Amino acid sequence: MQSTQTVLYEETDGVATLTLHRPEALNALDLPTLEQLAEMLDAIAARESVAAVILTGSGTKAFSAGADIRYLSRATPLEVREFARLAVRIAHRIEHLGKVIVAALNGHAYGGGLELAEACMLRVAAHGSLLGHPEVRIGAVAGFGGTTRLARLVGRGRAAEMLLRGRAVDADEALRIGLVQEVADADRVMEVSRAIVRDILGNSPAAVRLTWEALHRGLNMTIDESAELGADFFGLVAATDDFRRGTRAFVDKTQPAYSGR
Repeated sequence: MQSTQTVLYEETDGVATLTLHRPEALNALDLPTLEQLAEMLDAIAARESVAAVILTGSGTKAFSAGADIRYLSRATPLEVREFARLAVRIAHRIEHLGKVIVAALNGHAYGGGLELAEACMLRVAAHGSLLGHPEVRIGAVAGFGGTTRLARLVGRGRAAEMLLRGRAVDADEALRIGLVQEVADADRVMEVSRAIVRDILGNSPAAVRLTWEALHRGLNMTIDESAELGADFFGLVAATDDFRRGTRAFVDKTQPAYSGR
């Protein structure tokens, strides 16, 4: 563990909260922060007591200002590449965590910080927060996965406009274009995020996991291939106890009690 803790961990009722904790730097992502985040995500993936994760930031100003520019300004090109590759691995880990994961954007989310949020299943943003990719304004590229994921969330044209102009959108516009799914007052962002998590966790864990995998993998397939994957997963989930409980509860007009709840 690092000598200075820049990612805080809290677990309550099966929900882990990971908090980016560099308030003096608007929770900018430096190398120790990324390393701590990677370690914690790996630990969470193996922790059966955790069913869901909320990723947020310290304070009220920013979820994350993005990559630490002071570090980048003095790093070698090789160090910058390895830094970005670590962030890409973290984003991949988020997407393939096997747990529900929601980004609670308590404030502004820029660059690499927004890229981590884009890898989460869903995003909640605070009223008044700004979300954007300003990398081109400092001669950089959205190298943590933004050039890949943003277009999948908001469409190619909107993503190109945001990435090429370096323009941030406010929370309301982010909601309108599909970059976030909920907007709440700053003091209610965590409450709304927890409500979303509880809602998802009320469903079959197996069905949620396979639905996310089908959605995520299907985006990289043809329409026919994606539909066939969905059918395969439909058959796969039919072999689970959750499927039997859920279908029987529907017939009996009762509430199902799923495994792992």
